[in-house]
Amino acid sequence: MDVRTGLIAVFCLIGLTWAQPVKYVDCGSTSGKVISVDINPCPSEPCQLHKGDSYSVNVTFISNVDSDKSTAVVHGIVGGVPLPFPIPVPDGCKSGIQCPIKKGQNYNYQALLPVKSEYPSIKCVVEWELRDDDNKDLFCIKFPVQIVN
Repeated sequence: MDVRTGLIAVFCLIGLTWAQPVKYVDCGSTSGKVISVDINPCPSEPCQLHKGDSYSVNVTFISNVDSDKSTAVVHGIVGGVPLPFPIPVPDGCKSGIQCPIKKGQNYNYQALLPVKSEYPSIKCVVEWELRDDDNKDLFCIKFPVQIVN
């Protein structure tokens, strides 16, 4: 294989591993402003989340406040009812964010979304909040998903 063929193969593989931007709705980001939301892998929408797999969630946002800490709260909304969706690390300061958080700075929140085998196969909306010291949302986003086998 010559150098050009090798480079093309490498760039194709890199393209397959990049996170996909997803369409989301801001559901009340009062202490910050969302710039982008990426989920990997999510090649189409709604994101199909396979039971037993984990997905990386990456939210880039600007903080409008100073905060010593941040806490993630995630729900799956089914039939209008929010059901807790536990994540392994709810502490935003251990999820890519350097704390304390400073007003006016950009942050890149990175978390893992595990999909348990016992979850039902359904379509729902994920609501993901990252809260500041005052329990206000640095960001609040909603995006549709489909849990599949």
